[in-house]
Amino acid sequence: PSAGPHKLRESMPLIVLIRNKLKYALTYSETKKVTMSRAIKVDNKVRTDMCFPTGFMDVISIDKTGEYFRMLFDVKGRFLIHRIKKEEASYKLAKVKTVSTAAKGVPVIVTHDGRTMRYPDPQIKANDTVKFDLNTNKIVDFMKFEPGNLAYITGGQNCGRIGIITHKEKHPGSFDIVHVKDSVGHTFATRLVNVFPIGKGKQAWISLPRGKGVRLTIADERDRKLAAKAKEM
Repeated sequence: PSAGPHKLRESMPLIVLIRNKLKYALTYSETKKVTMSRAIKVDNKVRTDMCFPTGFMDVISIDKTGEYFRMLFDVKGRFLIHRIKKEEASYKLAKVKTVSTAAKGVPVIVTHDGRTMRYPDPQIKANDTVKFDLNTNKIVDFMKFEPGNLAYITGGQNCGRIGIITHKEKHPGSFDIVHVKDSVGHTFATRLVNVFPIGKGKQAWISLPRGKGVRLTIADERDRKLAAKAKEM
């Protein structure tokens, strides 16, 4: 992938998305024609570089077909291209990485997708999530990182799982650990950096993928596959 807002290990180039996932092109040169025709927008911005990196929470819009997608993770930690409605494609959620002051004492926040936003709400702190309007490029709402809120896991062994934050353990000099409980009652722990709040209480601010971020055990997965097979018979 080219240099861009997401890390190499946490991104998917547009070519993989268009050619391998959405199957809108068969070859490298066809993909190039698609992107150069200015048909693909990432976060409401036309991107003609087919190696442009798209990452978690990015909105991909294809106006010609009237399709909109959001990049999420499935419960196995792989990128999932989640189809969304036009209304939902007008905003994205961004996790606040740092809060600092720029030149002349201007307060700024830096988000997980490399955006720097000036003069944020003074209550916004690191690890909180902001709702960012892609048409006006303004923060329209934010949620605090606190127990009781819904969160998406974006890294580590539990990548792609969704659950309610139960509590946070501080470990000075090491990684802070967050405990999360999913909708069927399974609890798991992960590092603070991997936790991305996506909703106040149980109400998510984005539409969730199929399965709602619940990871099945291997036995459950097998039973589900066998049941589906038996239905087909």
